[in-house]
Amino acid sequence: MDSNYTVLARKYRSQDFQTLIGQDVLVKTLTTAINTSRIAHAYIFTGIRGTGKTSTARILAKALNCLSADRATATPCGQCENCRAIAAGQHIDVMEIDAASHTGVDNMRDILDAAQYRPTNGRYKVYIIDEVHMLSTSAFNALLKTLEEPPAHVIFILATTEIRKVPVTILSRCQRFDLARVPVETLKKHFAWIADQEKITLSDSANELLARAADGSVRDGLSLLDQAIAQTGGNVDEAAVLDMLKRADRGVVVDFMKTLLSGNTADALERADQIYNNGADLAMLLTDMMEWTHWATRMHPALRAGDAINSPYSADQRAQIRTINANVSLNTLSRIWQVMVAAVPEMQASGNQKQCFDMLIVRMMHIADMPSVSDILKQQSQQTPPAGGIKKPTPGTSATPGAALEAAKPAFRKIISAADLATALHESKEIMLYSYYTANIEITEFSDGAITYFDRKGEPDFAHKLTVWLSDKTGHTWQLTRTAESAHAQTVTEQKQQELAADPMIASAMSLFENAEIISVTK
Repeated sequence: MDSNYTVLARKYRSQDFQTLIGQDVLVKTLTTAINTSRIAHAYIFTGIRGTGKTSTARILAKALNCLSADRATATPCGQCENCRAIAAGQHIDVMEIDAASHTGVDNMRDILDAAQYRPTNGRYKVYIIDEVHMLSTSAFNALLKTLEEPPAHVIFILATTEIRKVPVTILSRCQRFDLARVPVETLKKHFAWIADQEKITLSDSANELLARAADGSVRDGLSLLDQAIAQTGGNVDEAAVLDMLKRADRGVVVDFMKTLLSGNTADALERADQIYNNGADLAMLLTDMMEWTHWATRMHPALRAGDAINSPYSADQRAQIRTINANVSLNTLSRIWQVMVAAVPEMQASGNQKQCFDMLIVRMMHIADMPSVSDILKQQSQQTPPAGGIKKPTPGTSATPGAALEAAKPAFRKIISAADLATALHESKEIMLYSYYTANIEITEFSDGAITYFDRKGEPDFAHKLTVWLSDKTGHTWQLTRTAESAHAQTVTEQKQQELAADPMIASAMSLFENAEIISVTK
């Protein structure tokens, strides 16, 4: 075993601001602050693992103490005694503290006592507190005063992956920087450069898989690349990475989703068996299916959100997704997404992932084939359903989810009176619009396509919301005109109350109670 071997994540760790990848805003802000001598006394870096929080802290410490200039510099040399000692974690004035193992108030008191003394070899005494959210409440409280007004020679740099666990009193005393996930394209360029430096072969497709599996973390991606190199001996291709990740090829996922949405449960289960027998990790396959559903939804013609060129799919695979989308509704994609999200914790907790995955397939195919609740309500408002519930598809009709949902869509409804409008709103479950309309709107004129009204409360969005709803409900454009003065007409609720009060049976019931009145009318 070569004792001198250094893993890629450490070997290619950023040593200056120029090599810190994916954090352009952070780099620009810090370099400008250093060049203009506007150096804060406390910084806090937050972001997911592997995005450069600790590396940035070390680079900043170098910039503050580099001996190549007579003041802090945004371009530390990396060669002077201070730069080399900081890079090795051995500088006497730059202390890296792991908050996970130094959580108590006594640990913090020792640090603060030492902070009062001037630096020995550098310009600044720099305290880098990693995973600062792990400090105890008493330790945070002990840090507060010194963090707000530290000695002029002390700089605090805090790093955390859990910014929400850091007290607001600490955050308010620091300049906060949120380190972003590193984009896939940036990771690919970085991995390709490292492959060239290491004299190994890395195919474009394998590089793409590694960059996406890294999920925005440089360290995670380099650890995967290191593992792939060890597995292949330096010739990293797509097949090797897929085998390492136990992941199905995206082409396989596209074909599987096509089978799944075809409506044939037996074929879908058989295809799942084949993928499983080929060694795919079913939890990873579920993640890939969710990724497919997300991009298929983004690419659906109903959203008009474009072709999603930045999706992880090839041009041929995007063409296949468009073909599938032609026969699948947006509602179907939304339903299977919800089922898959709910299945994630089930897969994690299941003792047998294959059984859980098979049941997930059956569940998805059946729930996707159902019409939406709004479609069912619209159907019920137009016709009485047969005994036993919703009519099942007759033999010969399409069994695909898209066809089932298209068949469930009702014809446009005609609304020609104020009462018709109230009924339609109530049946469509537009509760907010229904309540406001029936209680506050005085109808002056009403025809099919035009309404003149007075709004007692003057809600500014009412006309827009009702116009959009009416156009969608009736299939044609509506014109709503609001009058400035009331014609003293009754609202729909007041009309119903008057009608009820005139009913002999209601009048008789009310006479039994002194001072009784009708407060509201509901169905």
